[in-house]
Amino acid sequence: MTFIPLYVILLVVASSCQNAASERAASLDTIIQITTEKDSLPALPRPYDSLTYEATTLLSSAPGTKSVLFNSRGTKLYAMNLEGMSVYEFDQVSKKIEKEFRFHPTKGTGWDYAKSKPIPSFQEKPVEACLSFDDKLLWVSLHNADGIVPIWVDSLAKNIKSEGSVKPVTVIYPGSAKKDSFFVPLIKTGKTPKVISRTSDDKYLLVSNWHSHTVSVLALDKEKAPYGSIVQTIPVTDIPRGIVVDDSTQRSYVAIMGGASIAVVNNKTWQIDTTLNVSSNPRHLVMDKKGHLFVSYNSLATIACLDAETGKALFTAPTHSQPRTIVLSKNHQFIFVTCYSGDMVDVYKINSDSFSKIASLPCKGHPVGVDIYEDDNKLEAWVCSYSTGSISVFSFKKF
Repeated sequence: MTFIPLYVILLVVASSCQNAASERAASLDTIIQITTEKDSLPALPRPYDSLTYEATTLLSSAPGTKSVLFNSRGTKLYAMNLEGMSVYEFDQVSKKIEKEFRFHPTKGTGWDYAKSKPIPSFQEKPVEACLSFDDKLLWVSLHNADGIVPIWVDSLAKNIKSEGSVKPVTVIYPGSAKKDSFFVPLIKTGKTPKVISRTSDDKYLLVSNWHSHTVSVLALDKEKAPYGSIVQTIPVTDIPRGIVVDDSTQRSYVAIMGGASIAVVNNKTWQIDTTLNVSSNPRHLVMDKKGHLFVSYNSLATIACLDAETGKALFTAPTHSQPRTIVLSKNHQFIFVTCYSGDMVDVYKINSDSFSKIASLPCKGHPVGVDIYEDDNKLEAWVCSYSTGSISVFSFKKF
């Protein structure tokens, strides 16, 4: 019989216990990791079919706030300040500005929309925006710079100066003396870029270029600056603005605001497949999951629900004057409309064959952009007003 010293037995037992503990710890780490990843995903709000307006909170932004955009989790809102030449990052809970991304102005040529003529201006005027790569990269169109810029908002250290055209940015933290600065690449797309939209797989970005009468298609690469490159330039018949991407059919719809049509783009060939004839002056587009397009007709003071295959108007509703941006609630049962010269925000319930207006809310200062935050109990419509440089947060109770 072989004799095993007692200290060896104790060593083996201790080692076994340590290995078992390590395995349990690793398993626990895995469970925690899975749970954390699952919990970090944005949760859909519970079902509801009624909204009741409760209150309005007025926030200060910057001159000429043109558009607003929530991240997918609804924690941060980005306000594109055209005349302020900056982007504000708001915290949804506190309603306070956490960061100001301020561009350095350089001379450029702008456009007087009332007199339809070019005017001296500055290049760095943010218009619209789009988030990609899990809300980490914010794409911003610069009105007079003939292109768009990408800003890493999750980690400012990622904004490293690259080759080619760049724009300097200073980050200001309200209430603090701290400042950061970096450069962002300028990707030339066309004259007067407006709306930016992306495919859900983050492979492609689309940009409507107002004065070039084109739509730029960019292939995205998050690993290498400038993170996007032009792969196609699509000519359209007149001024383009709104864009919505339908990933299920691999088509994109472009509102031809200068005419009376919607261009339908094949996302495989990046060519226009067909043209939908619609009413005059379509500005903004959104889409539900049932094959319905929703459009705002700026000059007609009307919104419409269209069949995406034919462009046929299924039903319409009058709005206050100059409806601009429209946005759907998360359950696609309500639509919010900013009415620029009407100084109102109109809210409608979407029925199977009609719109039912549930609210018309005064909103001074020419409201133009809107986006929505929701949780299980409430809905907030954040609306930016252009001439007052303010954001109105309209709160609704959900039933």
